[in-house]
Amino acid sequence: MAIGSMMARSPPSLQNLLRFLKQARQTHLSFITGALLSSSRAETPIYVVGNPSADLDSAISVIVYSYFAHNCIPIECPRPHIPLINLPNVPSGPELRRLRPEFVKAFCLAIKTPSVEGEDAWDETPESAARILHEHILTVADFAAHLRQHHAEPTDHRITADATLLDWNALPHRSADGQRGKGSIDGLLSVDFCTVGCIDHHVDEGFLPPAESLPRGQPLLVRPAGSCTSLVVSTLRELDLWQANTEGNATSTETMQLAKLALAPVLIDTTNLTAKDKVTDADADAVRFLLLQIDQCKSTPGSNWDRDAFYERILHAKQNSLDLLTVDEILGRDYKQWTETAQLGSTSIQIGFCSIVKSIPWIVRKAGSAEAFLDALQAFAKRRDLGIVVVMTAFTSSAQDGKFCRELVACALHNGATVHALEAFTAQAGPQLGLQEWNAVEGDSEDYSQAIRRAFNSDAPVWRRIWLQNDVTKSRKQVAPLVRGAVTGQ
Repeated sequence: MAIGSMMARSPPSLQNLLRFLKQARQTHLSFITGALLSSSRAETPIYVVGNPSADLDSAISVIVYSYFAHNCIPIECPRPHIPLINLPNVPSGPELRRLRPEFVKAFCLAIKTPSVEGEDAWDETPESAARILHEHILTVADFAAHLRQHHAEPTDHRITADATLLDWNALPHRSADGQRGKGSIDGLLSVDFCTVGCIDHHVDEGFLPPAESLPRGQPLLVRPAGSCTSLVVSTLRELDLWQANTEGNATSTETMQLAKLALAPVLIDTTNLTAKDKVTDADADAVRFLLLQIDQCKSTPGSNWDRDAFYERILHAKQNSLDLLTVDEILGRDYKQWTETAQLGSTSIQIGFCSIVKSIPWIVRKAGSAEAFLDALQAFAKRRDLGIVVVMTAFTSSAQDGKFCRELVACALHNGATVHALEAFTAQAGPQLGLQEWNAVEGDSEDYSQAIRRAFNSDAPVWRRIWLQNDVTKSRKQVAPLVRGAVTGQ
C-alpha cells in the first residue's frame, strides 16, 4: 500500500518532547471524562497504537509519529495525537521501567539533555525514571484504569475512538458487523477503535479500510522494512512534517532528541545496519537522515556523539532485560497472538508466539528445570486459551565467538488439528528454516543437553518439539505466517 492523498504542509513548531507527552496524556484524560465527546471532531484525539509486543520499535514509533502528526493531520481537520503503548497489564511507572529497560535506556539517552536549561531534567535512577514514565507515558493498562475511575461500569459504557496503527495492521478483536478497520484490543474491549491510518512492515492481514475512505493526509502504508520506525520517518518526511535541513543550519535540541529516539529501534532491529537480510533502503535512508539531524544540532555537535556506543548501550539493556523477570513475564514480554481456522475440522485455533533474547538452556535454568519450564509454558498457554504456542529464541553465543543463533520450540496443547498443523509445519517449513536436531550452543554439558532434548521432544502429555534454526535470517515476522499457513492449509 502507498501513502495516499497527501500534500505538503508547513512543519510543526517544535516543542519539548516531555511537554508534548504530558500534554497528550492530559488530552486523553479529558477525552475519557467526556469533556471532548460533544466537541468538534477537530478536537477529538487520534490514538496512535503500537502492536501488543510493545517492543522498542513499536513503543518509539508511536511516540515519534504522534509528536510530528499532532495537530498537523488530517489535512482538512488536524487533530491531537496520543501515543498509546500496547501493554494491557503494565501501567506506566516502575513496572514499565522493570519490564522494558531498553526503552527506558533509549528514552534517557535521547532526552537526557533538556531543551530548556533546568527543565524536564532526569536520570536513570529507579525513582526518576519511574516518575517520568508515570507522568508522560500512556499504556493500555493506564487507559483501562482511567475508564474504571470515570465509569462505574466500563463494560456497559462503550467508547468510540479513532486510531492509527503502527507496527501492525490488524486489531485482534474485529467488529461484529464486519466493518474493515474497526475493532478492539486486549485490555480495552469496551473501546471501539476505528482505524484511520496505518504504517507497518508486517504481512498485510486484510483488515485495513480502503485508502479512499480515510481522511486526506492519513498514511496507509504496509511495506517491508527492517524497522517500522524507518517507515515512520520516511512517511513524516513525505508529509513534510519532518523536514531535512538542506541549508546546513544548526538544528534544534528538540530535533536532536527526536532523531536519537527514532534512531534507537532502527539500529536495534537491523543490528546497527549490519543485518543485510533485514536492511532495506528505507532503513538506510532513515539512518542517514537521522544522523544528519543529530550532527547538525547546535548544542551537541555530531563529532561528540558516538553512534556505535549509543547502539551498544541500548543493546546491552535489551540483552539483559530478562534478568529480573519471572518465567511468565519473559514469555509474555514480546508476545503476539493470532486466531486461525484449521483446515482439519474447521475449528478455531489460537496461536501464540513468544520471542526471547536468551537461549532455551538459559530460561530452563531460570525456571529450575526443563519440566518446570514446560509446565510454565503450558500454564501460560492455557490462560490465553491457546491451541498452539511457539517459543522463538534469538541470541549471540559466547561459546561460539558471538555467533548469532536461533532456536524454535513448538507445542500443540490439544490433540487433533493442532498436532496435525504442527506436523505439517515441520514437514513444509523445516527445510525453509533449516530446522535441525537441537543441541546446546552455549557450552552446556552433553548430559544437560540430552535432558532438554528428552523433555522437549515428546508426544505426551502434549505434542512438543525443539530445534535449532539454521536460517537465522528468519524471525517471527517470517516464521509466524508459516505456522499460520500450516493451520489453515494455505
